[in-house]
Amino acid sequence: MPRLLELDGRGELTAEHVRLVAVSVGRSERTVWRWLSAARSEGRAGRKAVARFVVTAEVRRLLAFYGGNASRLHEELARRAAEGQGPGSVPSLSTLHRALRRDLTRGERAGLRSGEVARRAHDVFGKRPPSHRNAAWEGDHKHLAVEVDLEGELVTPWVTWFIDCAHNVITGASVTAHAPSRDGVLAALRVALVRDEAVFGPVGGLPGQVRIDRGKEFLCEAVTGALGTFAVPVVDLPAWTPYLKGSIEALNDSVEKMFLVTLPRYRHRQRLPGGRLADPDAPALPFDAFITKLLEWVHWWNTSHLSPALGGRTPLQSWQADPTPITDVPREALIGFGLEGDGRIRMISTSGVRFRRRDYIADWMVGCAGDPVTVRRLPHHDEEIEVFDPTSGRHLGRAFLADTAGVEQFAAVQSARSSAARRLRADLKAAEKLRRKRFEAVTTAKVPKQLNTLTAEEADAELRAADQRGLRELARPDYIPHAPVPATWARPVPPPPRKAATANDHKETDPP
Repeated sequence: MPRLLELDGRGELTAEHVRLVAVSVGRSERTVWRWLSAARSEGRAGRKAVARFVVTAEVRRLLAFYGGNASRLHEELARRAAEGQGPGSVPSLSTLHRALRRDLTRGERAGLRSGEVARRAHDVFGKRPPSHRNAAWEGDHKHLAVEVDLEGELVTPWVTWFIDCAHNVITGASVTAHAPSRDGVLAALRVALVRDEAVFGPVGGLPGQVRIDRGKEFLCEAVTGALGTFAVPVVDLPAWTPYLKGSIEALNDSVEKMFLVTLPRYRHRQRLPGGRLADPDAPALPFDAFITKLLEWVHWWNTSHLSPALGGRTPLQSWQADPTPITDVPREALIGFGLEGDGRIRMISTSGVRFRRRDYIADWMVGCAGDPVTVRRLPHHDEEIEVFDPTSGRHLGRAFLADTAGVEQFAAVQSARSSAARRLRADLKAAEKLRRKRFEAVTTAKVPKQLNTLTAEEADAELRAADQRGLRELARPDYIPHAPVPATWARPVPPPPRKAATANDHKETDPP
């Protein structure tokens, strides 16, 4: 339109110009002539401005308050208008729907309805630029939704693993039966750095950086110090930003959909009406069998899984086709990897090395009694330690716990601990029942009456029982057992037996 006005102002506008614009914009020539006439008379090149409903900040807050429900929002606007608290005119419901679709994006509407996670589902995320192998790794924990049998108890294990971002190959992993700590991270890192493991194949080496999402186990001093020894930085990504480490998040989703769904006692498996399982008594895999299957799946992922993102190749094939040199870590440098010590200098005695009130011995200590040493160990692993020379830092050898409890003793201790935990759980559950109050259902706005009321007689009986129970708990007849009286003690002399009373005794009056 500005071009036609310019030609019209110079007197050069022709019907051919109008026809050409009409064909280009998909309108009739009559429409273009009407636009031109409106521009001459009214001085506007666009549509006539009309008053319309606009979504304001207050409307957004009300929409969030009602959970994204436009009908409830319309009722609230109508109520406020009737009470004189807002604008006098309220748009129709259809107009309100059009305004919400026009002024709010699909992600904003989803966020006002369901929250930040729903809003992010409509965001657009870019990809990191292509890189080479070992340029960056990503690490994470994954809580595996499957129940496995560990010594007669059902547990849901965790896996800690690392993946190369350039080729999606798993470089190392470790499995724990409980929430992982820094020892699980260090175990997975040790496997990832060494390239002669049978499961993970030739992948590994030193990465350029390791990206994690603020996991305290990854950011602890043991992990950052171990990687810092090899000048590998740990990049701490912001919390709740899974899109910044998409490789490891995709792996977490893949193990759920490709592997865990095929195992017995998968916790997210299909359910019958009412939430019942089709086979609630399905046997669980033993823990060692589960680890075997998981490592087999990791091997399949690296060597047999064809990825479209890698050009139809497996992660291992893509890794081996990359000509980037690999920096290997010598095994000698991994002897002290991730080990913690207190820095104290100890002496080797005839009982071995004393560490944390425990004795550790090894065959190489023969003839070394009296030598000074320093001790380091993997966190939470007390069954063995690594011994070093305090002067040169040379690794002397590994020592093992001298006096280890037998299987029967350990089982008895575990049974006692479990019994104590069950008793405490029962006591706490009984206490919660005492605190719980039940009220009657009401149909009007009034304070409901409390149910399960006690009679005065029942209350007195319960209080008497509680007092007696407290006295029984205070009574400790076996706290100090009674010892026999020593023979050297002087025993009290028993009084002489009384004589039988006679008639003469009554006649005599003794002075008082």
